[in-house]
Amino acid sequence: MFSLISCQRAQQPAVNTASGPIVLPGGDTLQRVVKTKEEWKAMLSPQSYFVLREAGTERAFTGAYWDNHEKGVYVCAGCGLPLFDAAHKFDSGTGWPSYYQPVRQEYVSGHDDGSLGMDRTEVRCARCDGHLGHVFPDGPPPTGLRYCINSVSLKFEKAKE
Repeated sequence: MFSLISCQRAQQPAVNTASGPIVLPGGDTLQRVVKTKEEWKAMLSPQSYFVLREAGTERAFTGAYWDNHEKGVYVCAGCGLPLFDAAHKFDSGTGWPSYYQPVRQEYVSGHDDGSLGMDRTEVRCARCDGHLGHVFPDGPPPTGLRYCINSVSLKFEKAKE
């Protein structure tokens, strides 16, 4: 059974209003994905829309990937950007998929989140501005970070054998 927890996004618009490409180190660019609320609702499941576009949270131990141990890459459910490699996933004991680093640091963005009376750093997809989860400074080496990510904000692409 799938269950979600309501959470309000701190100072975050429902639609990504940024324009133009994201310039990556080395001169590569990443084209932003901008859609209306109606377009997002038409393409995402209700659960994915709630998390990605309204900063909701799935309940611990209910998501599809918290206990996934297969090799592959986790991509954004909103735009397909590769976000986390399964090789960087670890068992945090929290009930959400946790990673110590993204595929590329530029593929995620961090934002202050004071919702629920806590000071946290929200993590969003850099390309579509979808809410993914939060990052905390209590992860394992080599980064010491724990990217605590909602399963419904991701899709898993299994590695080819």
